[in-house]
Amino acid sequence: MHDRSLQKPILGVALVTALLLMVPLVAMQFTSEVRWGPGDFLVAGCLLFGTGVGMVFIARHVKRKSHRVALMGLLALALLAVWAELAVGIF
Repeated sequence: MHDRSLQKPILGVALVTALLLMVPLVAMQFTSEVRWGPGDFLVAGCLLFGTGVGMVFIARHVKRKSHRVALMGLLALALLAVWAELAVGIF
């Protein structure tokens, strides 16, 4: 099923993902403390894009505001937990 109404939000998610990935890319030019390889950018891009797309689908398909807020919060917490684990191994 092709839903044209999702094209703009998904494009927006892709744009925000690309802009967020520019932060470490620019930081790598100015400091040696940030050292990301291609795999790091790929994983970060997948995590950010996947979370963004999940947020779009939750916003569109969950009708009750309380459920929408709860699901988006859980999705954001999952992103943070995975990001922290990959960054420093907290678990």
